[in-house]
Amino acid sequence: MLRIYPVIIEMIESLRPLLAEIERRDCDLARQMRRAASSVALNVAEGAYSRGRNRTARYHTALGSMQETRACLDVAAAFGYLGALDEQTTQRMAQVTGTLVRLVRGPG
Repeated sequence: MLRIYPVIIEMIESLRPLLAEIERRDCDLARQMRRAASSVALNVAEGAYSRGRNRTARYHTALGSMQETRACLDVAAAFGYLGALDEQTTQRMAQVTGTLVRLVRGPG
């Protein structure tokens, strides 16, 4: 398993209270964010045991889901459901995104 996987799980754990807050105001947005965040972990796990193009495709999907998770947070903030994210969650999200970007670009 990739070293980023535990960071993804920690990120999801840190999103739990935010999801609860969003869900109180917009259950559809919370459901979408929950699916997107889950998809990051699930596709990274699947990609770690895939080969060739399948591996790259799983990491691309994980990256897209990471961006969707971030967009859900941005939308929730724009609607006034959330305040600013804490620094640790922001850093974890940036670390996950950066790692996934490097994985989809490949060596080079």
